[in-house]
Amino acid sequence: MIKSMTSFGRARNTVGGKDITVELKSVNNRFFDCSVKLPRAFSFLEEKIKPYLQSKSISRGKVDVYITINVIDTPDVSFDIDEGYTAAYISALQKLGEKFGLANDISIMSVAKNSDIFVIKKSEDDAERDWNDLCVVLDDAIDKFLLARQREGENICRDLCGKVESIQARVNEIEKISLTDTSSYREKLEARLREMLSDNRIVFDENRILTECAIFADKIAIDEELVRLRSHFDGFADILKSDEPSGRKLDFLVQEINRETNTIGSKCQNSAIARLVVDIKCDIEKIREQIQNIE
Repeated sequence: MIKSMTSFGRARNTVGGKDITVELKSVNNRFFDCSVKLPRAFSFLEEKIKPYLQSKSISRGKVDVYITINVIDTPDVSFDIDEGYTAAYISALQKLGEKFGLANDISIMSVAKNSDIFVIKKSEDDAERDWNDLCVVLDDAIDKFLLARQREGENICRDLCGKVESIQARVNEIEKISLTDTSSYREKLEARLREMLSDNRIVFDENRILTECAIFADKIAIDEELVRLRSHFDGFADILKSDEPSGRKLDFLVQEINRETNTIGSKCQNSAIARLVVDIKCDIEKIREQIQNIE
């Protein structure tokens, strides 16, 4: 079943003395592009999140991950100062006061309001525990995120199936018209050739006229294009049933359907077929736009 690239999932829970909230948002993208926002004290977890999402079968889309972690219970935790960051922060405050003539009331408490100056000292066991705690909430958010993708994918699938059925119905109409039109065109061409040759008193070879008319009629026949179109429709249905990411495959197949449709339009001189070709191309464009939402 196809999945949409547009989705949202949110989860919140208290795990290991931490109040954790995770939000996942995604929009269309040709590839997998992941952006993670974490509290500074837990930034070391960022490198694990992208591969973790990919392991959950999230393979395409621009995915934004927002994580907030508020420590409620902090047993056996010690703090240090990020000296480089703190020095730069105090320097920026001093520059602010000088530039705008503000009173220099920088104090320990005013600087301490910026929690990013503190670094939580963690052992490897603590870091692994933090990751496991986060995964509890992250998994919940991912489940909701994937469910939303699946539901939207089902809606897209129904829409695509309806449009493909509409195209198939028009292809059937084109085939019926073409069978009559090709035969009629061949007869008209033959009659016209005979008339022109007769008017100009040209001696003609009966077999040659029949052969040339048959060759030209064969050039405007669209049997091969119709066969290939129906093959593409079967392939389209198979891809929609697949559990693998299918957006790129469908995009390629729609290009092939459009190519065969253009060939039919260029071969046929019948106005009724021309109108049907225009209708098909409109549906193809709608399908192409919809496919951009598929993972």
